[in-house]
Amino acid sequence: MKFILNVLWLVLSGLWLAIGYVIAGIICCILIITIPFGIASFRIAGYALWPFGRTTVQRHDAGVGSAIGNVIWIIFAGWWLTLGHIITGIALCVTIIGIPFGIANFKMIPISLMPLGRDIVPTDQPFATR
Repeated sequence: MKFILNVLWLVLSGLWLAIGYVIAGIICCILIITIPFGIASFRIAGYALWPFGRTTVQRHDAGVGSAIGNVIWIIFAGWWLTLGHIITGIALCVTIIGIPFGIANFKMIPISLMPLGRDIVPTDQPFATR
């Protein structure tokens, strides 16, 4: 079932989300200071391609640098991305067929808001618990 949902997601919205995150990652990698944000954008792009069967968890070894980076990310990009995921998720949940895709959009909100200090893990792994 995850495979079918991932293929439908890829065709309907995942490809465009991933392209947007890749473009943002390339732009962030132009400057040396914003390379961590670029790497985070590339990770989110991979997650945006195949969200079903994966989840995000907080890394317990993330330190103050991740927290400061997340504050900067929230100010410049995070709240725009989160707002986009909320609006798209609500629009997708209007139809019965779009409900799983809306939920997948809502599932991407934590990593789009604060990507540093989070990992993307498969849901069937024992370490995928919060």
